[in-house]
Amino acid sequence: MNSSWMKWMGVDLRHYSKQVELELQQIEQKSIRDYIQESENIASLHNQITACDAVLERMEQMLGAFQSDLSSISSEIRTLQEQSGAMNIRLRNRQAVRGKLGELVDGLIVPSALITAILEAPVTEPRFLEQLQELDAKAAAVREQEGRGTAACADVRGILDRLRVKAVTKIREFILQKIYSFRKPMTNYQIPQTALLKYRFFYQFLLGNERATAKEIRDEYVETLSKIYLSYYRSYLGRLMKVQYEEVAEKDDLMGVEDTAKKGFFSKPSLRSRNTIFTLGTRGSVISPTELEAPILVPHTAQRGEQRYPFEALFRSQHYALLDNSCREYLFICEFFVVSGSAAHDLFHAVMGRTLGMTLKHLESYLTDCYDAIAVFLCIHIVLRFRNIAAKRDVPALDRYWEQVLALLWPRFELILEMNVQSVRSTDPQRLGGLDTRPHYITRRYAEFSSALVSINQTIPNERTMQLLGQLQVEVENFVLRVAAEFSSRKEQLVFLINNYDMMLGVLMERAADDSKEVESFQQLLNARTQEFIEELLSPPFGGLVAFVKEAEALIERGQAERLRGEEARVTQLIRGFGSSWKSSVESLSQDVMRSFTNFRNGTSIIQGALTQLIQLYHRFHRVLSQPQLRALPARAELINIHHLMVELKKHKPNF
Repeated sequence: MNSSWMKWMGVDLRHYSKQVELELQQIEQKSIRDYIQESENIASLHNQITACDAVLERMEQMLGAFQSDLSSISSEIRTLQEQSGAMNIRLRNRQAVRGKLGELVDGLIVPSALITAILEAPVTEPRFLEQLQELDAKAAAVREQEGRGTAACADVRGILDRLRVKAVTKIREFILQKIYSFRKPMTNYQIPQTALLKYRFFYQFLLGNERATAKEIRDEYVETLSKIYLSYYRSYLGRLMKVQYEEVAEKDDLMGVEDTAKKGFFSKPSLRSRNTIFTLGTRGSVISPTELEAPILVPHTAQRGEQRYPFEALFRSQHYALLDNSCREYLFICEFFVVSGSAAHDLFHAVMGRTLGMTLKHLESYLTDCYDAIAVFLCIHIVLRFRNIAAKRDVPALDRYWEQVLALLWPRFELILEMNVQSVRSTDPQRLGGLDTRPHYITRRYAEFSSALVSINQTIPNERTMQLLGQLQVEVENFVLRVAAEFSSRKEQLVFLINNYDMMLGVLMERAADDSKEVESFQQLLNARTQEFIEELLSPPFGGLVAFVKEAEALIERGQAERLRGEEARVTQLIRGFGSSWKSSVESLSQDVMRSFTNFRNGTSIIQGALTQLIQLYHRFHRVLSQPQLRALPARAELINIHHLMVELKKHKPNF
């Protein structure tokens, strides 16, 4: 197929084959000639390759040796690392042992400075305290090591015991000497007591090393201070009571007792005025912030100046001293004797218990014959405030004492209040002598007393007090009504009621809160009786006019206005009667009001109310006369103009 194709292409294959073979031979000959020409270079290259093979063989041998050396070095490095780690562990262990051993040795070694200070230095020197702390630390360390079975502790135990005994002896003598110095007459025990706080570590040392001596010192302190406080407060209380007011409230000095009541021949003279028992005056300042924590009273100074004080002032002074000393004592006990909680409470009462008991007995004895309710109530509020002060000072040890004092004061206050309630309830108006319409002295007593208690109670509100005052208020209101019933005319009764309600309201509003229940109650009573009095006041001069206006308005409302035609004569008489007499009637009632009421402002208010009601009445009368049935009445021309009437009436009441 190929030959046919080559033939077809015009090429002879034989000739082409020979031509190719000839070309190959030529190329071969040329290649041989080139190889022969380069034979020297080829030989040289062969020699070089042989030399390189030799060099590479030597390099291979060297690298093999290096690899072997490196393997050996790596193994040695690992060995060195392991040895280094082990050495580090041994080093740390030895350092730890050295530290522990050093601490042990330091704890067991007793330096000469410590021995010298404990044996020779006075306890008041700073170096004694420093070395005492060091001794305490070494003793604690030795006890700890002995518990672990350390044999070396036996070498220093004897030295430490002798030093401990010496330190305990010196500390005991020093503290007992300080405690005994409290007993010296005219000594301010607070100074050495405060100085003891600088050496409070002494007691801590005794507590940790010699508990028997620590208990001895604590017992001696308790016994000494207990006697000192008891003696001081018994003496102070006795001298304090000598500067109390000579005139005090007695069992007959009650709100409902009449001023004219006489006592027996052997009775003590009564107070100059019973009203002072029920008046607060300046007594309330004893619970003010400035007076409450003022310096205590000095009895001999007061006696020299012939000064006298109410019981609540003495109570305040006594209990402020008790509060101040108790707080100081409690804090000292906690800090010096290292106690807290119930232990501090028990130790405090071991010191102050006899004094507190004596104070409670004295108060209980005094209250059995005390009838001054304001004094007792002020004492209650003094206690409430002192209890808050003690809480702020973080001294809970007096909490039970305050409760005991209040347990004495509250029942007595309630008893005195109940006695006053009963005295008002049992008062017979017929035994009060001559009566008049002015405010009664019993209602004035109540007003002063109630306003006093309310003003005191405002600072620390107490619902219990308000309930007791509510009972007293009911009895006073009933008493006022009983006395008013003794007057023959309703007008006098109303004048009496208004005068008393107005007086009580005025006192309460002046000294108590305007929104108190008492003020609201008496305001309602006063308004009701004032309205009734105005109607009673207008009835005599204008009663006919009032009756006609009411009847006519009722007829008009029922649609029976025609019946007014038969009232022409009556209406004419009313018009002319009012026109001729209203000025004199108004003048007369104005004078009557001003004579009847002790409070000018109240009197003018009643006159204003009466004249206002009169104008309203006359205005209603005008409306009735404007009805068709009475419009043609000739007398209508004589009616007084309303505006003119108002101008005229204004002359009778300023600011009307």
